[in-house]
Amino acid sequence: MKKYIIAIDGPAGSGKSTIAKFLANELGFLYIDSGAMYRAVTLYMLERRLLKLVDKKLKKHLQKIKIGFDNKLVYLGNEDVTDKIRSSQVNKYVSEVSARKVVRKEMVKRQKEFGKHESIVMDGRDIGTQVFPHANLKIYLTASVEERARRRKKDMKKLGEDDSLSELIRQIYARDAYDSTRKISPLAKAQDAIVLDSTELSIRDVLKKIGLFVPYIKR
Repeated sequence: MKKYIIAIDGPAGSGKSTIAKFLANELGFLYIDSGAMYRAVTLYMLERRLLKLVDKKLKKHLQKIKIGFDNKLVYLGNEDVTDKIRSSQVNKYVSEVSARKVVRKEMVKRQKEFGKHESIVMDGRDIGTQVFPHANLKIYLTASVEERARRRKKDMKKLGEDDSLSELIRQIYARDAYDSTRKISPLAKAQDAIVLDSTELSIRDVLKKIGLFVPYIKR
């Protein structure tokens, strides 16, 4: 049976993960959060003080890292790290870690493997451009910086952290600039992607817009 791939890309806080989860559930597809994979690697490196490790040595660590998904949970080995990978500390270093060639190469290889075995919805920053350039449907989801900062603040409060809105806006501007200009797999919109701005839209509104294109994907 043919496998179908839906790629959802966009900047931090645009709602990619939320939309991808709902869409995967409605279609009965597997959901893969590529960002969580990079966050899990970042957490692994932070806990073991490996941020400055040279690529040759880091490669050996990466090959041993086990990252798993179970419904909405993310596992690093046997540990549930769903909340830990969303901490401000991980958020501070994840762009730096994910931009490293050795990390990107290993994670992209794993992401491609997911698409070989079943139909999936995967979100990230380079899914439609690098990981699955021939995806059946590509969505580029965005939102204003202010709205993304408000969403981030709401998520951080759940983790017991409370950065100011102005600080979060500064961080998002900085991350957008970094992610869009890095040499390895920068944040970019695929030429054939459908652009959706979620600033003024509810989750259901975004799903309805995507639903206009989903019927063309035969399950």
